[in-house]
Amino acid sequence: MRIAVVGDALLDADVHGSAQRLSPDGPVPVVDVEETRQRAGGAGLAARLLAEAGHEVSFVTALGDDEAGEALRGSLPDVGVAAGPSRAPTPVKRRLLAGGQVVARMDEGCGAAPPPCVTDEMLTALEGADAVLVSDYGRGLCADAGLRAALRTRAAEVPLVWDPHPRGAVPVEGAAAATPNSSEAAALLGGRRPGRRDGGRAAAAVLRAWPVRAAVVTLGGTGAVALERGGGLPLFVPVPRTVGGDACGAGDRFAGALAAHLAAGGSLGMAVERSVAEASAFLAAGGVGAPDALARSGEAGTPPVWEERLAAVRADGGTIVATGGCFDLLHAGHARTLAAARRLGDFLVVCLNSDASVRRLKGEDRPLIRERDRAELLEALGCVDAVVVFDEDSPASVLARLRPDVWVKGGDYGAGSLPEASAIAGWGGETVTVPFHPARSTTALAAALGAAPAAPQRERTGRGR
Repeated sequence: MRIAVVGDALLDADVHGSAQRLSPDGPVPVVDVEETRQRAGGAGLAARLLAEAGHEVSFVTALGDDEAGEALRGSLPDVGVAAGPSRAPTPVKRRLLAGGQVVARMDEGCGAAPPPCVTDEMLTALEGADAVLVSDYGRGLCADAGLRAALRTRAAEVPLVWDPHPRGAVPVEGAAAATPNSSEAAALLGGRRPGRRDGGRAAAAVLRAWPVRAAVVTLGGTGAVALERGGGLPLFVPVPRTVGGDACGAGDRFAGALAAHLAAGGSLGMAVERSVAEASAFLAAGGVGAPDALARSGEAGTPPVWEERLAAVRADGGTIVATGGCFDLLHAGHARTLAAARRLGDFLVVCLNSDASVRRLKGEDRPLIRERDRAELLEALGCVDAVVVFDEDSPASVLARLRPDVWVKGGDYGAGSLPEASAIAGWGGETVTVPFHPARSTTALAAALGAAPAAPQRERTGRGR
């Protein structure tokens, strides 16, 4: 997909080091610098992330004729850069990190600047794009009359997403969506930052203030609220997981994903939901500080996330519990088994048979629900901390990775019928059973619904069938 990114370019420089002592001149940490990493920032980061996601990107911006400008160009090897003269030094934002934690930021050339020049090359770069993302960082580019006229024309032809800035320009008429964060939306609410309870009111304020077709207010680690012009109720999309740490780049990842999904023909609700999930996964994989974060964020289930959570529980001396099965059509027997398993420890992992694994075990008419939806239903249960999908006929391989302290099965099993029991014992774990609840089975439920023929044998709830 061809996407044009329009906006102010910055150079981000992360200065990494370690802090092991305090300065003798005052109680401040001394950071021993180990390396400095430079990358495109501002709208340049949005362009880079879209290019790394596999899109053909044209970046319309203004750059200073200086060392920082050259470094910024060099950090975008897979992006077509159409840059006019900025008539000011290229802004540089340096972040000082000690042990991965930001301790200070130093800005150079980030103050007021004369309006940049817009060239014919920049306007031509907008043509032919399937979507346009305007990433306004308030340095005057997006206020240029000629550029705005070209953006209005494009907004009538393709989805145009406007990611605003408090000091930036008003989005152009006809933009598919504006994506202010809670701080930016606060300016439209008398200075009060919106949260989940008043996110819809903030989105409505955006639509009153700006001539856009939809407002999507991002609420940080909470999620996003979307509202389309012309009525309807606000749509709240929560984040699929809570992620701490450095949130740098999350807004750029979200806005770029939104433009791409809208250009692919998705509805606003679907586009917002997928964009929230992708931004969350991006941060969970390390964000801008991790070179492969974007690639890792596209992996199903993002294994590094549950592995990190599991390691943290284990480091605190917690007990890891695991159980497994197909869990096709959740019923009360499943819920009781999972709740009982969770009470045996501090972290419950469900090892879930993939769709292919279920078909091999149960036949071509199963599963009734695909693995992504089965995993989502399990994760929605308060007693389940993580779900790991495996493709083999048994969970032996995934158990070797998890090495749980307790492996739980339904009470209709005996230790002799569980081949994984010996492996569990091999690393000092324990295999236990929890009460079996008869007359509750997926097969019987499916038969009652007409979805599958009833099996002659008793359904074993402990297997999650």
